[in-house]
Amino acid sequence: MIRTRFAPSPTGSMHIGNLRTAFYAYALAKHNNGEFILRIEDTDKKREIEGGANDIKDLLTIFDIKWDEYYIQSERLDLYKKAAEKLVEDGHAFYCQCEAKNAKEDGFSKDLRDPCRDKNLTSGAVKLKVPENEWITFKDFVLQKKVSWNTSTIGDATLFKTDGFPTYHLAVVVDDNDLKISHVLRGHDWMPSTPIHILVYKYLGFDVPEIGHLTDIMDPDGGKLSKRKGSTSVRGLLTEGYLPEALLNFVILLGWAPKDNREMFTLEEFVKYFDPNGFQKGNPVFNREKLDWFNGEYIRKLSDTELYEKFQFSNSNFQTMEENKKLQITKLVKDRIKKISDLDALAKFFWEEPKEIDMNLFGKNYKEHLTKAQEAIEKSIPLDTVSKNNDFKVGDFFMDLRIAITGTKFTPPINESIEILGKEKSIKRIRKILE
Repeated sequence: MIRTRFAPSPTGSMHIGNLRTAFYAYALAKHNNGEFILRIEDTDKKREIEGGANDIKDLLTIFDIKWDEYYIQSERLDLYKKAAEKLVEDGHAFYCQCEAKNAKEDGFSKDLRDPCRDKNLTSGAVKLKVPENEWITFKDFVLQKKVSWNTSTIGDATLFKTDGFPTYHLAVVVDDNDLKISHVLRGHDWMPSTPIHILVYKYLGFDVPEIGHLTDIMDPDGGKLSKRKGSTSVRGLLTEGYLPEALLNFVILLGWAPKDNREMFTLEEFVKYFDPNGFQKGNPVFNREKLDWFNGEYIRKLSDTELYEKFQFSNSNFQTMEENKKLQITKLVKDRIKKISDLDALAKFFWEEPKEIDMNLFGKNYKEHLTKAQEAIEKSIPLDTVSKNNDFKVGDFFMDLRIAITGTKFTPPINESIEILGKEKSIKRIRKILE
């Protein structure tokens, strides 16, 4: 049976790359009628954020990702301790009392061998005793190629700390074996740790699972997309007004492509059509315009009532409007917004009168335009006839009226906006400009 896992650390807001790993691991398991395991890697207590594990579970639930089993590493400390002690007993690890000194990872150096490895200490941190001049090779099932290292470039990594907690290098191996994980998906930045893990698998007598490293998601401005950027936080993107359905489609296509170049998937459809041969080798770019397009497409798929409810949930000003006007506003902006949070920018003038309007926005004939518009609104005369009857340029007339009513050039259609705003408020705003 294929068993995959998503193993995040509760040390910060979930990054878009973490979510991508969860989607891929889930699809790989479920496409093959396998099992998907959620494992919280909370052994770095100094960096752990309160409520982090619950936030991870909540986010996965929002995307309808259901796990078959759930584990927390801090509840499994005895397993790691026993594994560390066995490695020492078998001569594959040693105690070290200079724990803070970590081996260099940037190439060959005599400092890669810890000075404590030959001291026969009986207490301290446990470090891996890396053999000399051996080759370690594995087949990456994502990259579809063999990757090799010589142990002369691998340092004596810390496996178990003096605080009683394992490091990632030990815990991930012990857990993946104990939980019978068949396929490991992780970010490309973990590639340098792979030979360490393969040695630990070997020394503990474990079978090595299939391991695949996903591409890096790149920032449009250059470099790898940073976890520290708010724009790449899953929670932050949801708060901005991106729908889970849009994020699903955007994220799964950052490094994977279906055979038919299809773009729109439900989670169930993604699982159905998932093929690991679709993993791409080139690093994808986080394209905000593409995300906006996906989000707009899914907003248009919502019913007016569904969109209305999302506005209700996310915008306190919208909540104060009359019920019939709220639905009218929803219909008016539905084809114009890219994300739920755009409501304020497009429709703010409905609940908040413009405070200071830049008079330079108006055309030279704005007073004549607004005077005639006011008369028409007072007498309930269609505004479309005003420009024709007075020989006004249609675009100039409606732009001046739009600015007077809304305070900006970019809004929903002005005729419908005036109808929702009401005759009294519309006339009041026009008079304010004419005074």
